[in-house]
Formats: sequence, C-alpha cells, structure tokens
Amino acid sequence: MADHTLKYYFTKIHLKALRTNYFQILLTLSFTVLINTTVFSQDIPKVTKVAIPATQGLPTYSPEITVDSLAIKEISESVHDTIRLDSVKLKKEFLTDIVKYNAKDYTSFNRLEQKLYLYNEAEVDYQDMNIKAGVIVIDYTKNEVYAGRIKDSTGTLTQKPVFTQGASVVEPDSIRFNFDTQKALIFNSKTEQSGFNIIAPIVKKENDSVVFMAKARFTTSENTEDPDYYFKASKIKFVPGKKIVVGPTHMVIANVPTPIAVPFGFFPLTDTQTSGIIIPTFGEDSTRGYFLQNAGYYFAISDYVDLAVLADYYTNGSYGFRAESNYAVNYKFRGNAAFRYESLINSEKGFPDYSKSTVYNIRWSHSQDSKSNPNSSFSASVNLGSSSYYQQSVNQINTGNFLNNTLSSSVSYSKSFPGEPQVNLSVTATHSQNTQTEQINMTLPTFQGSVGRIFPFAPKTGTKKGIIHNVNLQYSVRAENQIQTTDSLFFKPQMFEDARAGVQHSIPLSTNFKLFKHLSVTAGTSFQENWTFKTIDRYYDQDLDEVITETVNGFDAFRTYNFSTSIGTTIYGMFDFKREGKDPKIQAIRHVMRPSVSYNINPSFDQYYDTYEVISADGTTQDTYSRFEETLFGSPNQTFSSSVGMSLSNNFEAKVKDRDSTATEAKKVTILNNLNFSTSYNIAGDSLQWSPVRVSGGTQILNNKMNINFGATLDPYALDNNNNKIDVYNINNNGSLFRLTSANMTLSYSLSSKMFGSKAERDKEEERGIEENLRGGGRDDDLFGVGQDFSDQSFFDNDKDEDDEEKKDNEFYKFKIPWTVNLAYAVNYSNTQRQNEISSHSLMFSGDVTLSPRWSVGASSGYDFKDMGFTYTQLRLERDLESWRMNFSWVPFSSRKSWYFFIGIKSSILSDLKYDKRLQPDQQL
Repeated sequence: MADHTLKYYFTKIHLKALRTNYFQILLTLSFTVLINTTVFSQDIPKVTKVAIPATQGLPTYSPEITVDSLAIKEISESVHDTIRLDSVKLKKEFLTDIVKYNAKDYTSFNRLEQKLYLYNEAEVDYQDMNIKAGVIVIDYTKNEVYAGRIKDSTGTLTQKPVFTQGASVVEPDSIRFNFDTQKALIFNSKTEQSGFNIIAPIVKKENDSVVFMAKARFTTSENTEDPDYYFKASKIKFVPGKKIVVGPTHMVIANVPTPIAVPFGFFPLTDTQTSGIIIPTFGEDSTRGYFLQNAGYYFAISDYVDLAVLADYYTNGSYGFRAESNYAVNYKFRGNAAFRYESLINSEKGFPDYSKSTVYNIRWSHSQDSKSNPNSSFSASVNLGSSSYYQQSVNQINTGNFLNNTLSSSVSYSKSFPGEPQVNLSVTATHSQNTQTEQINMTLPTFQGSVGRIFPFAPKTGTKKGIIHNVNLQYSVRAENQIQTTDSLFFKPQMFEDARAGVQHSIPLSTNFKLFKHLSVTAGTSFQENWTFKTIDRYYDQDLDEVITETVNGFDAFRTYNFSTSIGTTIYGMFDFKREGKDPKIQAIRHVMRPSVSYNINPSFDQYYDTYEVISADGTTQDTYSRFEETLFGSPNQTFSSSVGMSLSNNFEAKVKDRDSTATEAKKVTILNNLNFSTSYNIAGDSLQWSPVRVSGGTQILNNKMNINFGATLDPYALDNNNNKIDVYNINNNGSLFRLTSANMTLSYSLSSKMFGSKAERDKEEERGIEENLRGGGRDDDLFGVGQDFSDQSFFDNDKDEDDEEKKDNEFYKFKIPWTVNLAYAVNYSNTQRQNEISSHSLMFSGDVTLSPRWSVGASSGYDFKDMGFTYTQLRLERDLESWRMNFSWVPFSSRKSWYFFIGIKSSILSDLKYDKRLQPDQQL
C-alpha cells in the first residue's frame, strides 16, 4: 500500500553559492512530492532519506538516496534569504492544503505529463473533499482530478467513485473535479438529500452550494435501481441542504408514465423543522356536502415548541378549527396541547330536521422529568369539552373513542420539604364528565397538606418496641372547592353559584404491637375538624304548606372522632403429596390465610342536629336535620355505631414438577392469587345487624396471560312478599343460609405469536396505534377500535418495519406470520329482589395478522349475549407498498357505518401526494 503526503511550493528561487551535487538539488526541489519532510522546515533532521519509486518517463535511480542535512540546511537558508530580498510578488499556490492519497495496487507519477496515477481502491483527501474510486488521476497542469471505475477479472466495471464534500455524498460512474474553481462534472450520479434519492445522467457542480442536473429522476424509494415510482424532470437546480427547484416534471409509476405532471416544483430541504403550508384534503360528506379538511399552517417556533393551525370547511356552512402544539425541554419537561372546535349544520334551513350545534374538545398533557427537581413536580392530563364531541365528530382519528363514556382531567403540583418530619403540599384541579348524562364534577382546586409520622416516645437509637414506642401521630389538611354542573352550563357564571367549599383537618393517633408473638394488634383513634362556609336552615312555612330550606352564608365548623382496633395473623398450611418411592406431578400445595378482626366505635353527635315542627291535618310532627347536610364533607354521624368487622384472605400456590428434566427444584404455580371474605356485625344496631358477605377473588392462568377476577355478594336476610329485605334470617324463612344477590366475573386474555418465539422476540416492545385513544380518555388496547386518519403523517413512522434478520427470513417461502389476539369477557348477575337475571353479558375481541411482510389485517368487535347482537365493529387492512402505504378501514354496521380508503407516499416530504376516499355514516332522518 503506497501512502504519501503531498505539499507543493511554486516560488522563484535563486540558487546562489550552492556547493553540492546538482542532482541532489534537483531531487530535493522538483520532487518534494516524495519527501516526507519539507525543505523549508525549521527542524531539519541530520539525515533525510528520500524514496524514489519507478515512474513513467524517468530513468531508474537508486531506491534510496542519502541527502546531506547540512546541504539541505544551506539550501533552505539561501532560499529564505533570496525570498526576503526578491521584489517579485509570489504566485498563489494552487493547492492551499495538504493532499493525502493512497491506493492498493500502485501510485505512479508521470513527470512529463505532470499526472499522478492511483490504481485499485484509490482514495484522495483534500480539505473537506474525499474521493474513493477504482482509478484516480491527478492532473497538476489543469489542477483537476479524475475518478472512475476499473474492470475486474470478468470484465465488469467495479469500484464506482464515491465523492463526498461536507455532508453531500454522490455516487457516479465517473467524475472530474477542479481544485481551483471547485467545479465538477459528474456522470450517472446517485445522491440522497433529506429522503430524496436523485439519479441524473450528467451533473454540473458549480460550487459547494449549487448543482445543476439534466434529465434527472428523483424518488423516495430505497431501491434506486428499480424504484416503484419516480419523478422525471428535464432540469433541476439543487442546493444541498436547502432546496430543489425543478422544471417540467411528470410522474412515472412502475416505469409507466402517468398524466400527473407539473410545470415546475419547489422542494425545501432541511434537517430541522421548518414552517410551511399544510395542504388540505378534499372529499364529500353525506350530510355536509363537499369539504376541505386539515388546511392550515405549521409554525416551527423554536427547537422547543411548535404549533399547527388547521381548519375545515363544508359547503353546507359547517366549519372546524384545530390548533395543536408540542413542546419539550430535555431533562426538564415535555407535553402537548390541542384545541378542537366544530360548528356543525345538519340538513338545510326550512326543513324540520334543520339543526346547528357546536362541539369542542380541549386536551393538554404535561410530564416533568423526575430528575429536574426531586422535591417538586407538576403534571397535567386534561381532556374536557362537549359531551357529544366524540359521537358527533366525523374525524377518523376519533374512531377509537366513539364508545368512551367518560372524560377526565387532572392538573397537580406537589412540593416536599425534606426534614424530620417531612412536610408535603399539593394543589390539584380535577374534572370528571359523563358523556351520557352530561353531568360534570370539578374541584377547583383541592389543596392537601400533610406532616410525616411523628413517634414522640420512640428511642433516639435502636428499634421501636412495644405499645409506647410505636405510638405515632400525623396531621393532614384538605381544602376543596367542588363544583357540580352540566354540559350546558359549563364555563358559564351559573356553574359557580352552587359551588361547595370546605376544609377538613385530620389528626390520626395509632400504635401497633405483638400479642402472644403471633398476633399483630393495631389500635388508634382519629380526630377530625370540618370547616364550611355555607350551611342550611330548614323550617316549615304554614302559608305555603311546605318545608323551606335556605342557604346561610358564613363560617361554621363541627368536630368528630372515632376509635378502631384490629387484630390479625398469618397462618401457613402445606399439603405434601410426596410419598416414598413416588414422584407425583403436583408435589405440594401451600395455603396462606390472613384472618383479621376489627372493632370500630363511631359516637353520635346529636349536638349538631336541630328539629322543626311540621303541622298537618294529622297533627304536629317533628323532623330532625343537620345544618351541615349539604356541605362538602356531609353531616356528622347521628347514630351511635359499634361494629365488629371480620375478613379472611387466602392464597393458594402449588409446587409442580418441572418439565425440564435438568431442573433441580419444583416449579411454583399460582392457583388463586386471592380469595377474600368480609362482613361486619353492628353491635349497637336494632335490626339487620349483619352486613352482606362479600366474596372476591382472582387468578392468572396460561403462563399469566389470562386474568380472571370474580366476585359475589351473599345476604343472610330474607325478603318479604314485596321483595323488600326484612329482619329475618333467610335460613329461618325456609331458605338457604345466604341469598346470592349479585355476582360478576371478568376475563381478559392477550395472545400473540411472539409468546411462542424466543425470549428476545417476546421482550421486544410492540408499537401500536393507540396513542390517540389514550389521549382521548379511551382504552389502552384496540378492543373498541383504533383511531385512524391515514392522511395524518404522525401515524407514519419511517423506521424499518422489520429487522435485517427478519427480512432475510421473509425471502424464503416459510416466513413468520406475526399475529395478536385480545379478548375481554364480562358477565354480571343480579338478584337483589328475586329478578334472577343476567344484567350484562358480553365478549369483546380484537386481533391483527400480518399475512405477509407487507400485508396486514385487523378487526375489533364484540358480541352481546344478552341482546343477541354484535357490538361496535371495525375492520382494518394495510398494505405496505415500499415507498407508498395503502390503508382501508370499514365499520360495516351501526349508526357509524362508514369506510375510509387511503393511498399515499410514506415520506413526509411528499406527504401531500395522496388519494383518499371515504363514505360517511348515512344521514339520520
């Protein structure tokens, strides 16, 4: 491998008083190309060795010549002296920097032609320019470099040149480059810029910033040899990193020219986000006429925040507006906000079904990096607006939230003050909205403060033991302003008229200790003080013959306290199935029981209750009320209660012989995660002292992929002939010990092909298009469908769909077929008043199958076994066309019956080149 460093100096040199061999001088000055140390260096070694390779047109000399360092020093001093005294202006060097070159086979310098030849895997570096090719020729007379291909043993041209200058990379068949003018002629070049692959038969490079091309093709397809589509332009002006300007251009698909043509075009190129116009989508709606959707402008405000403003217009007068923004600061916070507004007109004026409505939706999500400020945090998850927004909106992106019945929001800020004890403060605003009843509950805001546990009698060193050491107390305060309103009064002054505000102080005092080594005892008391700013006054008005309730503004308070204690333990049981000489599959079953008994006393606070007289035809009666009834935290307890609570939790596990013969220990399998029983007995009660027994449990089977949860309520009391509960035990009423009043069971199961693959495949995170569902308050799966707006490029990730190894597998006939299946089953039984019916019974299912590397189908549906019909159903199909993507979504029945077809280029730079067609739901008359 030949490797040299070139540095040329063309100056006027007077060789005076030189007393050394002329041949040595000639070699030293004329062939500085081959000298590793320049003759003008200030640090001259004692002996300089010059290697002279064999060159064309030159006699062969000894391969190594020893040059006297004293002679070189004398030459250097003479030359410097001459330059200082010479009045002739020096010529500018045509190469102003070091040129590095190398080649695999040979390097040859022709002195007569003044050319340097590099052959086989040749490479030249000069400033920010790099050329790699099969053959490279440097012409010093023209200050040019030529690079081309060479033939291999079969006569095939190989080693295409690769020309790199800065961030620009060109791969032509051959290239000519001038060092002086920085101009170049490039033949059959291929280059990539911001996702564009540009192929041109001849390219003229004017300088670093302007390139002209003739009869060029450009495409976003990765297959440049045989692209599935490309644009053919008669001429192109290309400014690397900035823009592409084209003349008359037409589109070619699968090498077939199409009538799609433009007289000129402009494509901005940038690696950073850039502001620009968003091209709209046009179509037809069955109820609103022709439309233009998603027309707007994108504002690249900064590297930390952006804004997209879009609008829709329909020919019947309906319109919509949407603004969306994303923001992020690394290692601090990130979030997004969106506002959507639609003014919808149905039918036409003069018709009885004419209507006009407005719907809106506000969303905001904010998360803080926990490392930015460990002692404080701010977060937001807002989703509020019109209750009918997701039901009336025809945007395909809202499909997954069509069945969502709840909108909820939360904005919170918390602050901790480390110390002993620690103090925590938080301010939260919440919102909950039922889209069916249009009922809205809000807290604006809720303030909470707490002081960490204080152990006043704990020793300063050592552990806490006994009742006294474990005595601890806390303090917490909660201040809340609660608003209940409806959708029609939302954001109007009336919504604040019935707001309820209050403050609750709580001081719990408790301790715990061991009893008889195996029993854990906890005892405590709690004191609460409640402040309110509105109370009521109730009296009977004889003139109106009705009870009047008036609101009394002003501060008021009440105080309550209670006492509780509990005792519990843990019991372990083991059923061993091993026998001498036998090795059963189920080797043992472990049963863990946690029984607990609690006792609670809640005194009666009669002092906070008043009476009023009601005069009627039957006489005068007295009714009791509390002035705190309609306050935020309710009225204090009027009835003394003394109750005993009992609970029992169970856990069952089995040790099973492992299928792996090399395993040394049995495999642990969970039979029941939990099986719980709970009830209570009111000692101070006069009737119905026993509360119903609540049974609940859950387990996981099939390698923990199927979750099963169940529950039931058992009532010990009987019903009379009117199906009302009476104070008679059911067993004494010729019945069973308990009445089953309600029961429920839910089952969920997720299955995929990755479960049967390697561990790496199972651990690989699966990307799913459910982000819009979550932002809208919907499910985190696709059982209710997936929001789809295929023209929105945010759904298109340009990452590779498959790994390289997977692609290799797909080249063969037997490739992997990825698939997923999600199931959710729910059944509820009701028998509180002898109705003995299944109140709800349904199965929801969804799945996706990748039939081939580029074909995938999916479906989301369900079946209602009670009403005997299918629930909301969505069918999906996707085809990856390499540079293009085709999608089809179909809702075959229900009031949302519709379909949506889309085909478009995946690359974001040509995202506006698309075709979509949709059939909206039929007009409801």
